[in-house]
Amino acid sequence: MQNSRLVYSTESGRIKPDDRRPKPSSPATRGPQVPNDGVVRVFRDRSGRKGKTVTLVTGVPAAARADVAARLKRAIGTGGGVQEDVIEIQGDHRDVVAARLGELGYRVKLAGG
Repeated sequence: MQNSRLVYSTESGRIKPDDRRPKPSSPATRGPQVPNDGVVRVFRDRSGRKGKTVTLVTGVPAAARADVAARLKRAIGTGGGVQEDVIEIQGDHRDVVAARLGELGYRVKLAGG
């Protein structure tokens, strides 16, 4: 079993490592994959956050995403933000977030754990 690799050679200098290995994805893209069916889904997630729980909201249209995130944070009194196409709210607030999104006129599903 070969457990070593060439790092430096006097003929060619530094040998760069293989870039064929998959790179880890960012926490926002590691979230659940959901269909684009017009339903807003509310998840609870802890993976990649050192055990801290966050509430993830997917399916909100891009034009309204920042406004919805600000309204939710203000209503709950907590922090959060928008990462790519996911709204992150700090803490486990699935029920409150779902109720507020329903008041805003969205069709909401509680998803995940």
